Amino acid sequence: MPSGIFDLDIAPFIDHSLLNPCAGDDLVKQWCSEADRYGFATVCVYPTRVKLARECLQGKTPKVSTVIGFPTGTTTAKTKLYEALESIEQGASELDVVINLGWLKEGKTKLIYQELAAICEEGNVPVKAILETSLLTPNELKIAAEIAIDAGVQFLKTCTGWNGGVQVDHVKQLKEIAKGQVAIKASAGIRTYQDAIDLIEAGATRLGTSYSVQILNPPPEPDNNSDNQP
Repeated sequence: MPSGIFDLDIAPFIDHSLLNPCAGDDLVKQWCSEADRYGFATVCVYPTRVKLARECLQGKTPKVSTVIGFPTGTTTAKTKLYEALESIEQGASELDVVINLGWLKEGKTKLIYQELAAICEEGNVPVKAILETSLLTPNELKIAAEIAIDAGVQFLKTCTGWNGGVQVDHVKQLKEIAKGQVAIKASAGIRTYQDAIDLIEAGATRLGTSYSVQILNPPPEPDNNSDNQP
């Protein structure tokens, strides 16, 4: 284990994610306040909340990211492109785009490439391709990652969180495939500092979690040596 890894400030790695479909404006404002306080990389919200998040973070360091085609990736390519461009117009600085897994399973790789490439070219902001690693075989993951890299994405992202959580082995595989060409975002199921460290060690340079504050402020461990007698 690298020396000093447990002293690492992981806040700049984190996309402080608020993807609960029931979350309203008050929670968006809270998430933005927390992002500013702790120095998270972004606040990740649904497209309908991007404008508010941008207003809350105006002049602050954290950026606003949003999800496109979330969570299934099965909206049409034109719909995803429109959603992406409208989100950028509203203030999104980064886009997390779910790929169409049905196309991948069917071998329609050209369609996946064209969809991602259009968003990357016309949006001109960092794009994270969500590959949904828990639903893919190792070979499918390799194909999906290579398509995304060729299309111009800046990140390979593991999961939406709707179909299983991130695994360290998946991050390691993505790092091997990427060969330093793009960054890797691990997401879904990251709830402790140890989870975060394990994924960073495996190769993740961004972490998506809604447990950001809890990770940085874990509850104190019980004192097993204390005298509990009355």
